[in-house]
Amino acid sequence: MDTPPAMNILPAMNASSPAPITPQDPSFISALARGLAVIRAFGQGRERLTLADIAKATDLPRATVRRSLLTLQALGYVSNDGKHFMLTPSVLSLGYAYLSATPLPRAIQPTLEMVSEKTNESSSAAILDGPEIVYVARAATRRIMSVGLSTGSRLPAYCSSLGRVLLAFEPRERAAELIARIRPQKLTPHTVTDAQALLAILDEVRTRGYSLVDEELEIGLRSIAVPVRNASGQVVAAMNVSAQAGRISRDDLLRDILPVLTAAAASVQPALA
Repeated sequence: MDTPPAMNILPAMNASSPAPITPQDPSFISALARGLAVIRAFGQGRERLTLADIAKATDLPRATVRRSLLTLQALGYVSNDGKHFMLTPSVLSLGYAYLSATPLPRAIQPTLEMVSEKTNESSSAAILDGPEIVYVARAATRRIMSVGLSTGSRLPAYCSSLGRVLLAFEPRERAAELIARIRPQKLTPHTVTDAQALLAILDEVRTRGYSLVDEELEIGLRSIAVPVRNASGQVVAAMNVSAQAGRISRDDLLRDILPVLTAAAASVQPALA
């Protein structure tokens, strides 16, 4: 595995599209931003949170968090047992709106399943979302990480094969800004955290067309990833195969897996407008 947009898979802005705004802009709705921050406070290991837990996680005043939670509860996105708050299944509709609106997950899922069948290893696809990657499709043959991964899971981009591919095809200045924003940490003794070393790695990835990450994200995990381009040649995602290091070597990844991944990425390109 390792496995989110280095390449934006949303339509390009045209002259009639609204320009992006900053939090300081009068059009910015702070209440909406705070409500989304409250939703993002939940996650694996954080399924049931108190108001104080959420205030600490979001760095928002308790009164602000309370109003957001009550609003989300009224809308059906949050439930409350008297002390703890929990997300409800209605939250899934927010993510499903994205998945159903873009052809990428639908187009790439059968390809990932084919890759996993050919390699007998797990295969995933992801996009870039700030300094993190977001999984948009996955075909898992076995659990290969200490944490479970599924569509919507997020990982840091700087130390994952998918993330390095996506960062490599961003403008170099943008990649540097994203690396600085996440403040790379050593997840294993092998994790590269120096910003200049990471940028040099991204240059190599861009040149050779793939990224191989060896036990930098998690000990015992190797993965290799390639870019996925749309019909216009723009990189819109990355696709990878991940395996336990004790079962497959770096040479195996390059010799046996990389050609399968490269062919799979090329095969899905015509379906991505």
